Amino acid sequence: MSKYLEFKTPASKEAMELASDFRLKNQGLTYLDTVYWNLPDSALHEEIIFRNEGKLSAYGSLLVNTGKHTARAAADKFIVKEDSTEDKIWWGVYNRPYSLEKFNSLFSRFQAWAQGEELFVQDCYAGADPDYKMPVRIITEKAWHSLFARNMFITTDNREELKRFIPEFTIIAVPGFKVDPVIDGTRTETAIILNFAQKTAIIANSLYGGEIKKSVFTVLNYLLTFRDVLPMHCSANVGNDGDVALFFGLSGTGKTTLSADPKRNLIGDDEHGWSSDGVFNFEGGCYAKVIRLSSESEPEIYACTRKYGTILENVVFDPVTRKIDLDDDMITENTRASYPLSFIPNVVKDGYVRKHPKNIIFLTCDASGVLPPIARLNPEQAQYHFISGYTSKIAGTELGLGKEPQITFSACFGAPFMVRQPSAYAEMLKQRILKHKANVWLVNTGWVGGRFGVGKRISIKHTRNLLNAALDGKLDSVEYRKDKIFGFEVPLTCPDVPNDVLEPSNSWGNKEEYWNKYDALAARFIENFKIFKKACSDEVINAGPKRL
Repeated sequence: MSKYLEFKTPASKEAMELASDFRLKNQGLTYLDTVYWNLPDSALHEEIIFRNEGKLSAYGSLLVNTGKHTARAAADKFIVKEDSTEDKIWWGVYNRPYSLEKFNSLFSRFQAWAQGEELFVQDCYAGADPDYKMPVRIITEKAWHSLFARNMFITTDNREELKRFIPEFTIIAVPGFKVDPVIDGTRTETAIILNFAQKTAIIANSLYGGEIKKSVFTVLNYLLTFRDVLPMHCSANVGNDGDVALFFGLSGTGKTTLSADPKRNLIGDDEHGWSSDGVFNFEGGCYAKVIRLSSESEPEIYACTRKYGTILENVVFDPVTRKIDLDDDMITENTRASYPLSFIPNVVKDGYVRKHPKNIIFLTCDASGVLPPIARLNPEQAQYHFISGYTSKIAGTELGLGKEPQITFSACFGAPFMVRQPSAYAEMLKQRILKHKANVWLVNTGWVGGRFGVGKRISIKHTRNLLNAALDGKLDSVEYRKDKIFGFEVPLTCPDVPNDVLEPSNSWGNKEEYWNKYDALAARFIENFKIFKKACSDEVINAGPKRL
């Protein structure tokens, strides 16, 4: 900012008060203007308003707009291919190889671009368990991205700790820096490039806060596997009896909503590790979808949209009254709220529990409307469905998605963030399921009575009641039927859920059409799994669907 305007900003005098002795010059960034180190929330709010990066809502939450990037630029993510990663990465559409020479050239141009710029630094941690806590440095061009980092990761206000801080990985988010497809070999002027050898990632030409969050997640998904920790794209909560539940699923399937249960304590809403000791959150905050959020269905998250400290991304508001409209999707379907975990009343304060999961839930948003609302899986079926990761991409969660959901298979229910082969994660999951005798459930949060546009989304009330019954052990003693295509077990009854809901064909007017659609879905499962068969046992392969 001061590259063009020579005057002091609100935190100029305090910019270096909480600086680490490991300065940015140690990371190749020199001749900078002011660097704002570890500013607390209030100071960042002042900087954000002063710089016109955001507006305060009538309730105190901060409103920001992310411009053309209202979701992750999934097709613009690269990983540098070098000696340490060449034979360990799941190379392909989610992990595009990038040459070390090109990265070094791009980083040199970034170093030149950064000269004379003001930057913000947050030195924080990823991983709540002290045994696996990783120091990460988030360097940002925007003040609100620095506040986002404070919301999403684990921070400290200990001056001595900050002074001695040395990062194990650094994320650099610079929306003003554009890459050049001709020079840099990228697809567009936007790029997210991770370099594990140099422990650095660059997020160029994107304001979307989720890129920062998911870049750290991707790093942990790689590094923690070498420490026998299973990284998981899931939310997690724990009951009063210490029974931990995991909720796997892509964005939009209900991870955040369903894990925010007032009768259980939230461990975290999106990213976790499963170690030999128990489950721990990777983050210190939540990043929830808020489109059409209501105080009746999701009271905890709804309340967070009206709190000072929350960042609301692309939420429509009245510029005069500053009142927000969570129902308006004019900017995007993917409106988001970033807030600290402490905003949730029933949260596990330490972010980890020394207990192992009793229930594992795979959330799938079935846009074809044929899967049952809940099914119980055996260990082999669990591996099959974990590797398959069937769901639908919901509007707005990635660039280029329209209003209609797209049926997709996302390995491990988070393929865009999985760096190693899916079979490696699946094997780690299987070992833990068998060792700790965990129940595994497939829960459909998608459509009933027909595909999208014909049927309707299943009632969240029914889904909650089904989950509560599973978590409370009320489905242990009911009768089940064996699904004739997928072979998993479907309960015939469930407390507080109409019996008809448990048989999805009942909501279809034309039964023949239902079975044709179900058979077509099985065919897609079988075709998708072909690329994973070589790494799987016969038991896992045979746990898949059988066509009619």
